Amino acid sequence: MLIVDDSRLQRRIAGGLLRRWGYRVREAGSGAEALALCDEALPDLVLSDWMMPGMSGPEFCTAFRRLAGARYGYFILLTAKSDKEEVAAGLDAGADDFLTKPVNGGELRARISAGERILRMQREMVEKNRLVTETLDQLQQLYDAIDRDLIEARKLQQSLIAERYRDFGAAQVSLLLQSAGHVGGDLVGMFQVSDEVIGIYALDVSGHGISSALMTARLAGYLSASVPEQNVALYRRDDGRFAMRPPQDTLAALNSMCLEDMETEHYFTICLAEVDLGSGRLRLAQAGHPHPVIQRRSGACELLGQGGLPVGLIPGACYDGIEARLGPGDRLMIHSDGVVECADPAGRQLGDAGLQRILSDLNQTRGQACLESVIWKLADHAGGDRFEDDVSAVLLEFRGGYFQG
Repeated sequence: MLIVDDSRLQRRIAGGLLRRWGYRVREAGSGAEALALCDEALPDLVLSDWMMPGMSGPEFCTAFRRLAGARYGYFILLTAKSDKEEVAAGLDAGADDFLTKPVNGGELRARISAGERILRMQREMVEKNRLVTETLDQLQQLYDAIDRDLIEARKLQQSLIAERYRDFGAAQVSLLLQSAGHVGGDLVGMFQVSDEVIGIYALDVSGHGISSALMTARLAGYLSASVPEQNVALYRRDDGRFAMRPPQDTLAALNSMCLEDMETEHYFTICLAEVDLGSGRLRLAQAGHPHPVIQRRSGACELLGQGGLPVGLIPGACYDGIEARLGPGDRLMIHSDGVVECADPAGRQLGDAGLQRILSDLNQTRGQACLESVIWKLADHAGGDRFEDDVSAVLLEFRGGYFQG
């Protein structure tokens, strides 16, 4: 406690009361002397006279506030002034409270007790703010670490697609994968079964984020293009060559594996297709995935499939096989729900009809350029290039007349 008064008698009277109440007291006879004491150690409470030679009480209060900085001290001005303008001037200088002379002991103790309560609350608030700041700093460091990991995870997930484009001679295949976040649950791929047959697929694991991406990575191994022995869509024939199972059988096998071998709450949708490069025959199976689209050479579009159950929901689920034929100049698109469910600012989804309009507009645009243009069209529809869901697609363009690639 610091008492500042040019009257030694007043200092002794106030100091005696405060020491009797258990306070440690320092005294100063002027504002300059008080500031020197504050340089040594800032007081928690200050009791200062208003009228003093050299530096007035309000002037000392202003200097004290600058000196105290973040550490708050409770400042009481002693004054015989009762004019409201004078009181306002004292408050503007930084005073917290006023006492009129002559000082009443009971009132002084009450005012100091009030000041102590305010100081306790202020110190508690400072401590809580410190803890909050430390916690936020720790969270920021954790977020930065997670963000760095997610960036690396995104690179790894994108690397699951070894090729974005491949020319098989009779057909060209282009792949698109754009995650809504750092990582996502979509995956697209292709694999060559033989010189005459290729497989293409698109899948979408339920949910978003790391757990979905981990399941996607596991499924990528089950449909491996580089290790046909691990690809559940393939089997080895008696002559040692690989052939493709009927797509609906592969989906049934994946359903059993998902329910029996994977301890997860996730399920996934998928569309798996087998394409004969010589004849253009197309065999596919759909498990809850959006309807694939065949766009004929004329520009007309046809939807395939009946929907079907997602994989990993119901034991013993069965899937229907679908057959179609591609002619020279036709193309097939297998896409995720992030395409047809892309919403405009009013919440209206693009839908199958909207995708068909986009494909009609892009009838003469081929390969990766076509898929990039689809993204631009979706961005125009959504009113921005940040999509709510992952966007993925496989585009197979059939030339016809088999050429060995």
